[in-house]
Amino acid sequence: MFSGIVKGVGRILERHDLGGDRRWVVAFGDSGLGPLAIGGSIAVSGVCLTAIESSAERFTVDLSRETLDVTTFGRLGVGARVNLEAPLKIGDPLDGHLVTGHVDGVGEVVDLAPAARSTTVRIRVPEVLARYVAQKGSIAVDGVSLTVNAVQGDTFEVNVIPHTQAVTVIGAYRRGVAVNIEVDIIARYLERLSFGAEASSQPLLETLKKHGFT
Repeated sequence: MFSGIVKGVGRILERHDLGGDRRWVVAFGDSGLGPLAIGGSIAVSGVCLTAIESSAERFTVDLSRETLDVTTFGRLGVGARVNLEAPLKIGDPLDGHLVTGHVDGVGEVVDLAPAARSTTVRIRVPEVLARYVAQKGSIAVDGVSLTVNAVQGDTFEVNVIPHTQAVTVIGAYRRGVAVNIEVDIIARYLERLSFGAEASSQPLLETLKKHGFT
């Protein structure tokens, strides 16, 4: 479990394709997280991965076919910058929100605009995820805990302060950039508990109508 408070930016040093999946060697960069315990977890741009090797400067992780298919990682090569966060420990402050590191899908940056010293970023998400995004709710973008300022259809806006731009990969976002999205875990479980298995197979509005809420 993570909080979405990124500790620094690392860089992919090596990429090895191995029998249909992939192995990365990643530099810790300025995160100060190394070395990791072998078998320990680390969030890499929002994806929970397991360290199979580690030194003070770098670590190695394996990426499954599933991870490559449902995240941005299939598109990243040597030199790409990634957000890094260590897992929470009991007693750590929860400064962001509860983030599992299980990415739900890939979004796309569709617009950026200055907002005083901050930047407003508009992101489009797959329709199946849009129903979980709520104004003033939480969302993880490339592992960064952000507050949703506005929602319109399948897009949402977040405000990114200068500090966050400086210490994460968000500072390099441009239109068309693909980003990992993890919706608020509470929203997913509330839907499941309220409406059961049918919630995952039909739009939320139809489910609400069926149960007399609209």
